[in-house]
Amino acid sequence: MKKFLITYLLFHIISTISAQTITISGTVSDAETGEAVAGAVIRSENKQYGTASNSYGFYSVNIPAGIKKLYCNSIGYKEFVFEINGSKNQTINIELLSQDKELEEVTVTGKSADKNIQSAETGVNTLNTKDTKLIPVIFGEQDILKTIQLLPGIKSAGEGGSGFFVRGGGADENLILLDEASVYNASHLMGFFSVFNSDAVRNVKIYKGTAPAQYGGRLSSVLDIQTKEGNNKKFSISGGIGLISSRLTTEIPVVKNKSSLIISGRRTYADIFSALLPKDNKHDVELYFYDLNVKTNLKINNKNRIFLSGYTGRDVFGFDNLMSMNWGNITGTARWNKLFGNKLFLNTSLIYSKYDYMFGVGFFTDEGTVKLNSSVKDFRLKEDFQYFGDNKNLLRFGISSEYHVFLPGEVDASEVEYFNDIKTENKYAFENALYVSHEYEPLNSLKIIYGCRLSGFAVSGPGTVYEFDSQGEPVDSVFYKKNEIIKTYKNLEPRISLNYRINRQNAVKATYTRNSQYIHLLSNSTSSTPADVWYPTTKLVPPGISDLFSAGYYKNFKDNMFEVSAELYYKDLKNVIDYKNGANVMVNKYLEAELVFGTGRSYGVELYAKKQYGKFTGWISYTLSKTERKFDEINNGEYFPARHDRTHDFSITAIYKPGNRWSFAATWVYYTGDAVTFPSGRYIVDGRIVMLYTERNGYRMPDYHRGDISVTYYNKKKKHGKSSWNLSVYNIYARKNAYQISFERVENSTQFQAVRLSLFSIIPSVSYSFKFN
Repeated sequence: MKKFLITYLLFHIISTISAQTITISGTVSDAETGEAVAGAVIRSENKQYGTASNSYGFYSVNIPAGIKKLYCNSIGYKEFVFEINGSKNQTINIELLSQDKELEEVTVTGKSADKNIQSAETGVNTLNTKDTKLIPVIFGEQDILKTIQLLPGIKSAGEGGSGFFVRGGGADENLILLDEASVYNASHLMGFFSVFNSDAVRNVKIYKGTAPAQYGGRLSSVLDIQTKEGNNKKFSISGGIGLISSRLTTEIPVVKNKSSLIISGRRTYADIFSALLPKDNKHDVELYFYDLNVKTNLKINNKNRIFLSGYTGRDVFGFDNLMSMNWGNITGTARWNKLFGNKLFLNTSLIYSKYDYMFGVGFFTDEGTVKLNSSVKDFRLKEDFQYFGDNKNLLRFGISSEYHVFLPGEVDASEVEYFNDIKTENKYAFENALYVSHEYEPLNSLKIIYGCRLSGFAVSGPGTVYEFDSQGEPVDSVFYKKNEIIKTYKNLEPRISLNYRINRQNAVKATYTRNSQYIHLLSNSTSSTPADVWYPTTKLVPPGISDLFSAGYYKNFKDNMFEVSAELYYKDLKNVIDYKNGANVMVNKYLEAELVFGTGRSYGVELYAKKQYGKFTGWISYTLSKTERKFDEINNGEYFPARHDRTHDFSITAIYKPGNRWSFAATWVYYTGDAVTFPSGRYIVDGRIVMLYTERNGYRMPDYHRGDISVTYYNKKKKHGKSSWNLSVYNIYARKNAYQISFERVENSTQFQAVRLSLFSIIPSVSYSFKFN
């Protein structure tokens, strides 16, 4: 039935595609750097015929014979008008010039100023990395992850928390891609900074609704980040110096107009300052993180191009011989773009990704350290096709195959005499997918994107599979040999998006999507931490399933200067994972016996208002939502609020650019406190006070709110360079938000009092940025 459905879908799509017109195709790039411009709109004068460039800058548009001119637009660039021979197919490569005035830039953009009206996609935002640098954040560090958390439906994990939550999903339900490679931990310093160096980033796009069928493997969202290709026109060097870190980026044209290389690095230097302290007053402290991005590309000819990119980043923390931690990501991507004719585009990718962490404890100064290690590695091959039919049809289809290797945990005690090594078995799995998607416009007022993804997950050996009794005790086991298939899962994941345009400024949309997730983050905390365990679907651990329904109304006015929207959503979750009460988590070969499986639901409304261009830009977002979980073994089998359930989440972002020398930015955020489990009472047993806990997550942390501001001054531009100063203040009114609440016994009493721990008060910072070429 599944094969028949996919075959029928392909036949129907191809049968609707017609090639009765001439085809104009080519690439769109930045005239100054040579980098591809994604999402540029190529259209006829009457806007009846048009298309948009893909993520690699390729476009293909079909027009009737006789049209003499086409127009190319992309926000932040001057309009490009080009003449064509209206009687034959042509290849025309377009180079766009940047706007003379920075005032035309916007903060959050799409393919065009009215993309929210024209596109059938819902819950999608594209970030302008230029303006993310203006938004104030802690310690003045530019941060993509903090910026997306100012959008509706996306909730932060709070101060000191890593990750983010989208429409009620967990922190592990977000697929984070860096040049197509999975990033399993996207945070530095326990969540205060992201691993993405803004100087190396070209495009950022997040899907919190129905993601295209080429994406899969997560239940809630896709964050797709593409790094810069490097300037193939001229050499340039840029960077910045801040209070806790510095960064440097070099772009080199290896072969002018054909090949380029970009190297971008960032590092903190708290450990360098500690080394300057007098020996009598200092401990042996390590505290730093670093990032390194490298990317090169070669344009072989107009139909072939190769990209090689890599990333490595790591956090290191150590204190004398007592404790040490380090964790980090490594990714590598090799891509080949191939154009067949002027309609079929192919991207072939080979991808490697690794995440690992180490936690070490030293017991004696004259002996070694006991180390706890965990890791996950991926090897992936994927092919993505795009077929540009006529202007009313765009076909996407492809395949993906991935091999996972998991090390859930091991204890390395080889340096310490009195401890033994402990290791859980590695887990191995193959994850494969086949997808097809069709973007179709049957009427001028109606656009449909429909498709299907068939995913499969095969758990393989070598490994031991245990069976447990009702008490979680092992009663039997079976060993499987290398590459022997233990269990296979298959899931059909349909999706559809509809957009009915009432007129040029009003549209209504509706979507449905099903997603499957075969990789899980096992954590006892509300947000991900470096020591959490990534664990695959196994014979006993089923894959997560989500069904998302959403609908919305979208309106633009005053020549698309203002955009407003309201979206409703309902998400149903199956096979949600949690720990049993009192679970033994660390390096446990019987870990599967400590897990419980349940259901979840999340629903809400998201309101969004944005001013897109002018001296004053910004947006307001508000989310009213409810997120619940249900397990037979927890809370008497009743629904209870998820840890990250927040009734209200509100933010304001404002950017003001009065001219070319100054810019001002401010943000204000407010959200309901997280749901928590506090003791409801206490009783005394054998002279000891024991806390009484009743319902799960039945209490709330205090509400959170904070205001931040920043000011940027641009020095006068010189012939070969420019620079700027940024002053930002985090938590401008010194709000002491609760990070943790604990209960301490009052001295000489049986009474207890709640004690609030706050991490930060007001934090000013200053940074200097420069670019020379």
